[in-house]
Amino acid sequence: MSNFKYKNPPPKHPPINPLQPPQAKAEPPARLGDIRFRQLMRPKDWAALPAAVKRRFGHRVKGAQSQIYRGYVTQTQMNLAGRLFAQTLRLIGAPLPIDHANEGQAAVVTVTEDHAGCGQFWSRQYGRRTGFPQVIHSSKRFAGPTGLEEYIGHGIGMTLTLAVEDETLLFQSAQYFVTLMGRRIYLPKWLCPGDLTVSHADHGDCWGAAWFEFGLKLTHPLLGTLINQRVMFEDFGE
Repeated sequence: MSNFKYKNPPPKHPPINPLQPPQAKAEPPARLGDIRFRQLMRPKDWAALPAAVKRRFGHRVKGAQSQIYRGYVTQTQMNLAGRLFAQTLRLIGAPLPIDHANEGQAAVVTVTEDHAGCGQFWSRQYGRRTGFPQVIHSSKRFAGPTGLEEYIGHGIGMTLTLAVEDETLLFQSAQYFVTLMGRRIYLPKWLCPGDLTVSHADHGDCWGAAWFEFGLKLTHPLLGTLINQRVMFEDFGE
């Protein structure tokens, strides 16, 4: 083993030049504001939302960054028609929950920017009691007659409207469509699976963290409530 030692060990910190003022610490990058959701709402509806909801839907996930929320499923209810419909949609990637017995299972949502589609990618992963987790992909695009669409791939999507009820942000289906040979076809009401409502309700600080509830409810005029899912997510901020 060498016994060599520096005669003058290098300083742990660079020497201070009294003629040069100390450099200020670098400021964190400014958040990129996003008014796309706010522009689709009435000013009084946006003002009625809790501050935490405005923050989540008021900034853009830029570049290669992503926003991640972790939580757990609290409820997934389906009637027989809902189970059959969800299983049938596995042919196009399973855009609806397929497991009706996954209460308490882990859930993760990842949001990234959809640069090509001018919107946001939302990827939701739900744990299951057996087998691999279910992963649901969709893209919220700021386009179409209502200004907002949910696209699930295979040329299938729906237009959305925004509303606020009891400080809860609601994404409500307006029209379903399919795209064939570059042409968009809106489905008649009798061919649609029902009215879909996705809700975002802030629960504030609970158990030492910020939480919100994600809800998904699909209701058919004749077959009743096909699917009703509730998931709690923790918001770790940025």
